[in-house]
Amino acid sequence: MVAGNGVFYPIIGFASCVAFIYMSFGDLWVNYHEEPELSFVQRNGTHFMVDGRIFYINGWNSYWFLDHAVDEYRRPRIRAMLQAGAKMGLTVCRTWAFNDGAYNALQISPGRYDERVFKALDHVIAEAGQHGIRLLLSLVNNLQAYGGKTQYVQWAWEEGVGLSSSNDSFFYDPSIRHYFKNHVKTLLTRKNTLTGIQYRDDPTIFGWELINEPRCMTDRSGNSLQDWIEEMSTFVKSIDKKHLLTVGLEGFYGPKSPKRLTVNPPGDWAANLGSDFIRNSNPLNH
Repeated sequence: MVAGNGVFYPIIGFASCVAFIYMSFGDLWVNYHEEPELSFVQRNGTHFMVDGRIFYINGWNSYWFLDHAVDEYRRPRIRAMLQAGAKMGLTVCRTWAFNDGAYNALQISPGRYDERVFKALDHVIAEAGQHGIRLLLSLVNNLQAYGGKTQYVQWAWEEGVGLSSSNDSFFYDPSIRHYFKNHVKTLLTRKNTLTGIQYRDDPTIFGWELINEPRCMTDRSGNSLQDWIEEMSTFVKSIDKKHLLTVGLEGFYGPKSPKRLTVNPPGDWAANLGSDFIRNSNPLNH
């Protein structure tokens, strides 16, 4: 019995230790290849549809997911947010699929990516799939935060190919359009290192958002922004025909729309941002 106990007790101790670790941290080991089955969200007229049934969006915005996912110690906050959203019956989260030239940049310079940060985006998508939450992924920022169109213009200027130092040249400069298309293609054809699924084939992604809150105030007619939207929406759809696509508008009506007087905020400023909700939402390939 003594000899037996000498073997038996260490085994019990080891098993107890393993059980304690699993109970404490077991949710950190997730097999993302066995994530819940999701179907692509489609559109039928004015309804979103999933598997022949109307899909209602209860959504929220957590732009910071990618930034937090870069650091292991901040990833639990992402899981906690997704868990809370799922428990509340929320279905779609809008978040960034970009960080251009800033701290923890995804795109370091045109066409150059930090794989460490790309794996963080892989984590965000895989984690959302585990909780049955779909993601609306925005591709670039109109604002300067996380690089945005300002960074794209700066890259072109530094390389000596930029037509103008104006931030709005993002919408009409051929070199900058090429930069952005490269980013779009890189994202859409990215193979998730955790799930093995290319982004363009992943139903966890609800859809793509071309740009966060686009404005082109140097062309208040709206033609520059409209031309950019039509070109980029066509390009996205040439690579990915499975996902929905939106612009990312603030919802203002342009100077030629009679609704600007009754729907826009007071004053003329909202009608003179170079955007128009109706026109921008209806390009041929959108």
